[in-house]
Amino acid sequence: MILGLDISTSITGYTLLDGDKIILNGAWDTRKYKDFFEKVMYVKSGLEDIHKQYGKQIVAVYIEQSLQSFRSGFSSAKTLSTLSRFNGIISWLVFDNFKIKPEYIAATSARKLCGIKIPRGEKAKPVVLKFLLDNEPSFVIDYTRHGNPKPESYDRADSLVIAKAGVICEQKSLKS
Repeated sequence: MILGLDISTSITGYTLLDGDKIILNGAWDTRKYKDFFEKVMYVKSGLEDIHKQYGKQIVAVYIEQSLQSFRSGFSSAKTLSTLSRFNGIISWLVFDNFKIKPEYIAATSARKLCGIKIPRGEKAKPVVLKFLLDNEPSFVIDYTRHGNPKPESYDRADSLVIAKAGVICEQKSLKS
């Protein structure tokens, strides 16, 4: 089994795949926790739950690589620093729980491996969500009362793409 994580300080998506079959696909919403370490503890608890149930079967963990540079209109230095710290702590918790060194994969690389093309000028998250809804029958999401995807849907989708890319990477490494 492959565990894929889309780590964020607001909502962390997780997906557990057994080959192409989705075993788990969910998100830990940490927006209600204002304290950094409360957020960490909440995600830690979720990872421990996954480990208790599936730990012996998980052979690899793939994590979406955190942003490494500034882009105008996006995250500030403080946000990037906080995200990197959070990503590092969660990565350590993965290693500590599963005794597996996580692999990191850029979102663009993961999407490319999964055959998801983002048209120029379009935002990636809605395109990824639509691709998965159209192509992955077992991937279902909830909607707000206004008909919009709930916020965690995007993180769940991203973690699924990371996990699927992880499966592809693992298959490639077995062949070589």
